[in-house]
Amino acid sequence: MPLPSTPQKSKSRNEILIKGLTIALIGIIILLAPVFKPESGIGQLFAQSYLVGWFALVLGLAFIAQYLLARFKK
Repeated sequence: MPLPSTPQKSKSRNEILIKGLTIALIGIIILLAPVFKPESGIGQLFAQSYLVGWFALVLGLAFIAQYLLARFKK
């Protein structure tokens, strides 16, 4: 019978999920901004920083995957 998880472990896992969702959302915003504001200077700025958007999206998804692996592992 596995030991119940302590509140500290549960809290740290939830923080990982929140970080993952936040970073993934930032990546999605960076990638989609040029689609909605193509003529503005901000749209051009985001279009030039697409690598940062992909990095943020992949990093966020890695945090979410880490949370899911820890949750289903127990």
